[in-house]
Amino acid sequence: MISFFSIDNVLFSVLGYPMSYLEFFGTVLNIAAVWLVARKHILNWPIGIVAVILYGALFFQIRLYSDFVEQIYYLLSGFYGWWVWAKVEKGGDVSSSEALVRFGTLKERVFTTVFIVVGTLALGWFMGHVNEWWPSIFQEPASFPYLDAVTTVMSFAAQMLMIFRIVDNWYLWIVVDVIGIWLYAAKEVRFVSMLYLVFLVLATLGLVEWKRETRKKGAPVSEPVIPTRKEMSSI
Repeated sequence: MISFFSIDNVLFSVLGYPMSYLEFFGTVLNIAAVWLVARKHILNWPIGIVAVILYGALFFQIRLYSDFVEQIYYLLSGFYGWWVWAKVEKGGDVSSSEALVRFGTLKERVFTTVFIVVGTLALGWFMGHVNEWWPSIFQEPASFPYLDAVTTVMSFAAQMLMIFRIVDNWYLWIVVDVIGIWLYAAKEVRFVSMLYLVFLVLATLGLVEWKRETRKKGAPVSEPVIPTRKEMSSI
């Protein structure tokens, strides 16, 4: 069973490229999860939980440590998102503002931007030195620590926005996917790189679908150009 989680455990080869069990099944399950969340289907959460366990093992072994931490976050937030969406479907006590597909407020967008900038700088610096502090665990220096960090922090923010059905999450996923296509190709995990190309298409479709729903429900599709005095004072 332990050998299943090794990147050296090859399922098959494609044009000389060894496809590990981790990369293949993690990719298939991730595609299924993103396809389901674009359609607001609750099964995206349990499928996504299994996928992040597989990808967590993969990223640790190829030294993308920020991505490894990201999978731990996905695992924890996946259970939380599953609970929130289940409450919505069962008509529980989750507020209607959380259940409604909507755009983020000015305050939410400012907070998200600050979180991404500060989080990227902090995580990139930390991962750039982690092998010096714990060499027995992180035996090699992190690859692309800041680029890996920005996709990780943006994914943290996008995941939380997705849980509360805020349309802005898809804009963040699109940026993450574009970076991921290049990053994973550079790390020679080509199937994961192709996965992010699929993610880019699905994220674009998800954005279109969620924006369509805001129109059907009468929710605003854009923020006012000039914020109100109340909004400015609350930031």
